[in-house]
Formats: sequence, structure tokens, C-alpha cells
Amino acid sequence: MKQLMQKPTLTIGFLIFPGFPMSCLTSMIEPLRAANEIAECIAFDWKIISETGGRIASSAKVVFDTDAALCAVAQIDYLFLLSSPTSNFANRKASEAQLRRLMRHGAAVGGVSGGVFPLARSGLLDGHAVSVHWCYAAAFAQEFPQMDMRDDVIVFDHPRYSVAGAAASFDLMLNFVEAQLGADTATEVACWFQHPVVRGRGVRQKTPSFHRDSTADMLPDPVAKAVAILGRHLEEPITVESVACAVGVSPRQLERQFKKATGQSPSLYYRMLRMKAARQLVLFSREPMARIASAIGYETLPPLMRHYRQEFGVSPAEDRAMINRFRVENNRPLPSA
Repeated sequence: MKQLMQKPTLTIGFLIFPGFPMSCLTSMIEPLRAANEIAECIAFDWKIISETGGRIASSAKVVFDTDAALCAVAQIDYLFLLSSPTSNFANRKASEAQLRRLMRHGAAVGGVSGGVFPLARSGLLDGHAVSVHWCYAAAFAQEFPQMDMRDDVIVFDHPRYSVAGAAASFDLMLNFVEAQLGADTATEVACWFQHPVVRGRGVRQKTPSFHRDSTADMLPDPVAKAVAILGRHLEEPITVESVACAVGVSPRQLERQFKKATGQSPSLYYRMLRMKAARQLVLFSREPMARIASAIGYETLPPLMRHYRQEFGVSPAEDRAMINRFRVENNRPLPSA
């Protein structure tokens, strides 16, 4: 039998909201379970928590029985919020007060995927850097314009943690395993699940390049730089000529390289970026359509309406109405990533 570790057991709570991303929860619990088995000790304990206790349905409609209501949690080492971006506490004052109470007693808190939204609304991320999943970035920036938003997969800003997606959640738990049980155990856990790379701080998210066999980090350098520039100019439009100048190539060269790498021209790619940002605001905010148009650089609403329909087959209002019907009919928020 392996020698038992002397470090005390870490207790990690997962505060789940209706429509939470199930893959993130299982990606956090499984490496902890495996670590306990490999080390032959209870290095980690975990609790599934909801605001009021009872049963909670995930985004995949799989139902989880929770271990406790938030108000009943007295002592915990870490508490991670897992939710859709539209999730909120039913009793915000009492629940946010309980989060602060747990922190005063030494708990660190974190947000996973859409869980950074209710955590940010509580004010507990004020003054801290936060990892935001790329598919929620526009909506998060619109709601929290002063927040230090990062595109890293994991952000440690102790005692705050934020994680973008299920794979990053697994990585964070591997970091916890290493700190608690050592690098050898963390590596063995990763190998159990054929998890090839243990990522920590400073690793950026992979984002689609809108080309079926590549992601943004696989693009040629001039194209990758151009994509980054376009992404920073959603609210204040920039011309392809200006982007080419900033990258250090001619507009014609940029056009040719862009089409080869992404299958699209820079202008069409740019419009797609803006439409995807618009859809985040349509789905995950209550902003009026005129404000959404302004947020992505449209001076008037009709061009946004036209381009949105071309991209998604419906108008922004129709898209929002369909999502609201989904929420009502399923009695839960929009499923999270």
C-alpha cells in the first residue's frame, strides 16, 4: 500500500445551477476520484451543492441529486460555480451573503464556463482577472466592461479561480492533484484518462478559425495577427487596408493568405466575427437591438438585421424569442457550453 499523504483532505464544492454544463462537473470530479484511488487515501472530498438543495437538471437534461443547499454549507476549501451565462440566484441577497461568509472562513471561489457570470454579478470578481470562454466573451464584456477579462483557459488570481470549459476544468483539477499529491500522481491521473497535456496558467483558448480543419492558433502568422486585430475592433470597425498595414503585408497578400487559411475573405470573416458577437448579446443579454448594433460597430439597425438573417436564417428578435420560448418550455436557462 502506498504511504498515506500527510496533507489534510481538500473539500471542493460544486455549486450547480439549472442548465449547468454537465461535462465540466464530471471533468472536475473524475480526476479527483482517480487521484484518491491512485494515492490510496482520501486526499479530496467533494460536494454537489445547489442554492436550495434538491435535484438539478444539467444542460444535457441529466438530473443530479445535490448533497446540500448553499445555506447549509459551513466549511469548504473551494467552491466553484457552474452555470449558464443567464443563471442567477433565486435569493440573490442571501446567497451572495453566504458566498462572502464562506470566503471569510477561508474558502476560495471560482467560476467555470458560464459560472463566471453569476460570480461576477455578486461582485466577488471585482478587481480580479477572469477567464471567459470565447463563446461568451462579447456578452461578458458588454455586461462587465471594467473587468479584466482574459482568454487564458485557466486564470488563478487567488483566492479566485476561473476556467473556460470542460477540458480546462480537468486541467485545473490536475493542478490541484499535483499540489496535494505530487507531480507523479498528477501525471498518472492524466494517463488514466489519456489526457495528453496538463495546462496551467498562461495557455490561451483554442477558438475556431471557421475552417473545418484548423483552429485560430494554427493559422499562419500574418493571418493570426489579422484575426486578433479584427477581434479587437468589433465596436470600432477597421478596414482591411488598415489591418494589412498593421500586419505588414499588402491588402492583396492578406486577402490571398486569408482565403487560403480560412476559406473566406477578410471582410466576410470580419462580418462573421461581428455576427457571432451580436448573437452572444442577443442570447445572453437583455440589451435592446439598437444597443447591440452599436456594440458591434453598426451605426444603424437595418444592416445588422440583414447580416444577422443572412448568417443565422432568422432576425435577432426571432432568435431571442425562440430562445426565450426554450427557457420557458424547459423551465431552465439556455444550455451552457
